[in-house]
Amino acid sequence: MHDGTSSVHEDDSVEYEGASGARDGLHDGGDLVRTGAGLVTEGIPQWLRGLVDHEPADPTGVNPVLNRTAMRQVAASGVRSRKAAVLVLFSGSAESEPGAAGGLPADADVLLTQRATTLRQHRGQVAFPGGGVEPGDDGPIDTALREAWEETGLDRAGVDPLAVLAPIFVPVSGFDVTPVLAYWRVPGDVRVVSEAEAARVARVPVADLINPANRFVVRHPLGYKGPAFAVDGMLVWGFTAGVLAGLLAVSGWEREWDPRDVRDLESSLAAVGMTL
Repeated sequence: MHDGTSSVHEDDSVEYEGASGARDGLHDGGDLVRTGAGLVTEGIPQWLRGLVDHEPADPTGVNPVLNRTAMRQVAASGVRSRKAAVLVLFSGSAESEPGAAGGLPADADVLLTQRATTLRQHRGQVAFPGGGVEPGDDGPIDTALREAWEETGLDRAGVDPLAVLAPIFVPVSGFDVTPVLAYWRVPGDVRVVSEAEAARVARVPVADLINPANRFVVRHPLGYKGPAFAVDGMLVWGFTAGVLAGLLAVSGWEREWDPRDVRDLESSLAAVGMTL
């Protein structure tokens, strides 16, 4: 999500009907089956089961993003929230990799976008595809898929939505953001649709995200501290990094990393040509 009207910036209770309990009844085997809410409930790759069956977690205690439950944050801030959704889209072989932690296949990746470096604010910011709800959207899955198509040209026909996560409040933008976890069953071409808004559409290898050398904590000048990833010439931090870190913690793929490695955010951004 990128611009201030249809996106959620990295810096930092209303829910869609049917978002809670969206993971009930998921099981393996057989042909792909979608529930009335649009979720696939069968034929899910085994290596994604940890993400589907468990809520994101923060075992290290350095991920404040997961603590921003919509109702409490909205009540505390007095801000009227706006609904939004993002697509957390993983791709990779449907078969688990023998001997790999959690069965993670070598070709597993996640789809991210990077904000144009020519923009005045948040240049180079990395985010999941997504944005604000529009009147014609049929729930968070539809919002996330529509926004992903608008931003990257993603063909939703090849995407299997697997779970709808609890909304996360983003104080700076006032959005309640619902992450939609999905599997890219039939990967297709994606691209930058508007060069005025985005510089890159990237499929980031999960192997890079779980590499301990690429993980640390960043400290914002105003005091925020949270997980970050230095991958593919980009710094992933804030909301996007918080969601990714929470999912990796329950994935079965995560490698031990050092949450005591705290780095200055502005310096870390400057190192990859990004700014606050």
